[in-house]
Amino acid sequence: MEIQYRLNFEVYRRPFRTPLKTHHGLWSVREGLIVSLTDALGNTTRGEIAPLPWFGTETLAEAIAFCSDISGHLSSRKIQQIPNHLPACQFGFETATWPVNPELLSSILNPEKCCQLLTPQVEMQSQVLTFIKQGFRTFKLKIAVHNFTDELECCEQILAILPPDGKLRLDANGGLSLELAKRWGEWGDRQPQLEFLEQPLSPENFTQLLWLQNNFQTTIALDESVTNLENLVACYEQGWRGVFVIKAAIAGFPHRLKELCNTLDLDVVFSTVFETVVGRNALLHLASEVRHDRAFGMGGSHWFND
Repeated sequence: MEIQYRLNFEVYRRPFRTPLKTHHGLWSVREGLIVSLTDALGNTTRGEIAPLPWFGTETLAEAIAFCSDISGHLSSRKIQQIPNHLPACQFGFETATWPVNPELLSSILNPEKCCQLLTPQVEMQSQVLTFIKQGFRTFKLKIAVHNFTDELECCEQILAILPPDGKLRLDANGGLSLELAKRWGEWGDRQPQLEFLEQPLSPENFTQLLWLQNNFQTTIALDESVTNLENLVACYEQGWRGVFVIKAAIAGFPHRLKELCNTLDLDVVFSTVFETVVGRNALLHLASEVRHDRAFGMGGSHWFND
């Protein structure tokens, strides 16, 4: 049955407490949209549009223009017709039609099930120990930002204080050369608590990514290579059976993502794009309906003041 909605939306800006430095550059402010849909009975639900243009999504300006063109009214049928070049809008509008189950969400989101992204500017060992006391067991560090020796030393400091059930993820954001990726792979093969090396090479080097996965014990995860549903399917069809890091808020329609993950039985990590609580709740709702065993990439609240 087609449902009619009245649309309202607002733009948000959330400055990072400490700008996030990755191989893509420095990220200082998270911007996005909160959309509110009100049905004929006056029930209002919300969704979040959180673009990430350097991952191939629409820009914030394009998302605002799309919402403005709707002129305040749309239907459930129109939502399913949002074009594929607006993947963050597809996610935001579809999830805005979902009911929120607070009990379900609170049961999913606890420190043991979440990976905490570490802040390089903060003293690393005390930071990790604080998070361990809070219950976190999985940690993530950005690499390919500084020189190899310094980053390796930092990783070894982290591993030295992890509990036996602790894990470390390293994210290069596609910024390594093949030679440096091999060095990380050789080191990682000797580190049983290294969970995976995420996107060591750029998406254009898919053949080399496959080679790394097949020639090292270190697990390789794809991220920038699988930013949307089309790319995800393409990598799978070309033989990828490693980890898929999925940023659901920018991947497109969540019902399609759910079907793909469960049909292909993918090894997935659901990861944040630093959404607000609105987008986070939608992401957790989706994740509850997909088979997966790895910790969520959701531990990022300390990056903001709100």
